[in-house]
Amino acid sequence: MNALEYVPVPAFEDNYIWLVSDGRYAVVVDPGEAAPVQAYLAKRGWQLSAILLTHHHADHVGGVADLLKGQVVPVYGPAGEAIAHLTRRLKRGDRVSIAAPALDFTVLDVPGHTSGHIAYFQAADSRCTPHVFCGDTLFACGCGRLFEGTAAQMLESLDALAALPGATEVHCAHEYTLSNIRFALACDPQNHALQTWRDEATALRARQVPTLPTTIAHERAVNPFLRANDPAIRATLAEQLHESVPDRLTAFTLMREWKNRFR
Repeated sequence: MNALEYVPVPAFEDNYIWLVSDGRYAVVVDPGEAAPVQAYLAKRGWQLSAILLTHHHADHVGGVADLLKGQVVPVYGPAGEAIAHLTRRLKRGDRVSIAAPALDFTVLDVPGHTSGHIAYFQAADSRCTPHVFCGDTLFACGCGRLFEGTAAQMLESLDALAALPGATEVHCAHEYTLSNIRFALACDPQNHALQTWRDEATALRARQVPTLPTTIAHERAVNPFLRANDPAIRATLAEQLHESVPDRLTAFTLMREWKNRFR
């Protein structure tokens, strides 16, 4: 099996459109616009073989129609959302097998950001590294806004992602890391791993290098939304927000609401 390349293609202000290629064929994940994808494919001489979509927002699906012009390519996406051009609608537990590049994904249901949001989990690449493409559910040091789902749904979705193997590379769809770290430090100021990550991520962005992919193990250590049951975080929330924090769901809900207005 040839080693696969996982490439974050920048789009819009802070999106990443992920390409996975074996050096000849490529799969694209969440192409919000076509032009940067087409340019990168042309530059590398890769041929598009499939499109994977995680949810219906325009900055994730807006480029599909143009990418399909003049070619027949399968388009995979969530069964529970109205998305044009889908050739296969997916739900939890479904498998997606692509011949070239050789890819096999298991579908996870991860609602919260949108009602039908899904993620694609690859158990192992040629180097035995797992990967997950999680759209706008999990970010480096953060999680997506609750546009359609509930806090309980999002917490369950994050639990499902956090339960993946620690080595899983997390291919988020936005470069939100530095702003997420600022909020994470407000919630978890004594977290030394988080303080180290702040310095590393700041240096990466100063060189215009992506902070992604992250890993599940790293997110368990630094992401406050995966640490809602941590006593220190719950104490900080109670102190900062003057609220009672009796349980994990309350902590998560308060954090997500605080993040919405955090500057």
